[in-house]
Amino acid sequence: MDVPGTLIALTVVAYWLGIGVMIVRVRRQTHRMAGVVPAQRVERLMWLAWLPLAAIWISLPWLALSHTDVVFGLPSFAREVVAYVGLRWVAAIVGVLALAATIKCWARMGKDWRMAVTDEPDQALITDGLYTRIRHPIYAFSILIVVTSVVVVPTIAMALCGACLVALWVGKAHNEERHMLRLHGDAYARYLAHTGRFLPRFR
Repeated sequence: MDVPGTLIALTVVAYWLGIGVMIVRVRRQTHRMAGVVPAQRVERLMWLAWLPLAAIWISLPWLALSHTDVVFGLPSFAREVVAYVGLRWVAAIVGVLALAATIKCWARMGKDWRMAVTDEPDQALITDGLYTRIRHPIYAFSILIVVTSVVVVPTIAMALCGACLVALWVGKAHNEERHMLRLHGDAYARYLAHTGRFLPRFR
């Protein structure tokens, strides 16, 4: 049994199930799909890429568990090189920890979590906890899960999928920052000045 592969496959599924739970939560609290279905044109375009990429990301680890061909199966070095076998274990464990940290961020955001930017006037600016030094900890941990997925399933398909997902998160983070600057003005500008986008900024 490929334990690292199974762990990362379950982690990716749990990640998207968590997003599904948050979507249902927002729908129940607001009684509408604002913050879930994108209102901005740029985010609607992102969605066209998100949906197939999410399906591919979920599928590839499971395909690697059940295939031996060169397209979906694990390369021989991932099974035979001792150092890389150990690296896969480390990556799988880091992926699980990143998922746990993501869940913590979702819990902190609570009713203020949104998948898409909205113009709600009472939208809170969260700057405590993991948000103290990182503006987008959820995206940071999501990117980390993608990176660990690529390490555990080092196929060309997973690498391409991972690169596209990371590019989308970077673009979404930029878009959200522009939105938050319009919404919160100087307060968000001050927050930008002492935080990093995905990694802490130390002075």
